[in-house]
Amino acid sequence: MPDMTPPWEQGVFAALKAENLADWRAYTDHAFVRGLGDGTLPEACFRHYLVQDYLFLIHFSRAYALAVYKSDSLEDMRQAAATMDALLNEEMQLHLRYCAQWGLTEAEMAQTEEASGNLAYTRFVLDAGLSGDLLDLLTALAPCVAGYGEIGLRLASQGGADIAGNPYRNWIETYAGDGYQSVVTAALEQLDRVASARIGGDICRSGRWKSLSKTFGAATRLEVGFWDMGLSPNHAG
Repeated sequence: MPDMTPPWEQGVFAALKAENLADWRAYTDHAFVRGLGDGTLPEACFRHYLVQDYLFLIHFSRAYALAVYKSDSLEDMRQAAATMDALLNEEMQLHLRYCAQWGLTEAEMAQTEEASGNLAYTRFVLDAGLSGDLLDLLTALAPCVAGYGEIGLRLASQGGADIAGNPYRNWIETYAGDGYQSVVTAALEQLDRVASARIGGDICRSGRWKSLSKTFGAATRLEVGFWDMGLSPNHAG
């Protein structure tokens, strides 16, 4: 039988998550996430978050373009390019469809000022890639790509039949869906592959483990800050 263990419970990612479990739980079980799951999140909060997340995805697409440049193999170049394509041409379309309901155009969204939490997170990831190698960059990117996959599946399973009436159903089903889940699986397989090629053996015993865990933890806390920002729609912080 095929292994049905979720990708975020295996390999390098699982070790990083276990090392930063308190931060991970604060991220994946945030009040913003719970509000999405039961449909009680105020629309103003979701709208503020969604516009900022649209800007966020622009910078994350740049980070995956950087991953292409940092790659040593065609396999890794193609994987990074595929993830960038999914961000630019699939995930961002979800945001555009939602915002069209509120009369917001793509041009208006692109001109929105970035909130401080958005600036902090995206520049942290880009700096991790610019100052380090592909493994550093993939570690900084991992909490976002895997966390949304984990959150989407959990909220979809918790919602049951009630999800039909949830105003955030499309958001939940996008991240719980096979398309996004395949992105998560491929991204974490790449993390394992790159870690094995650059470190080999037990990553937790390597000289780079402390630094990689620190990067992962910081990125996870910045995800928490992004949800915090979403709950504060009346200011840019």
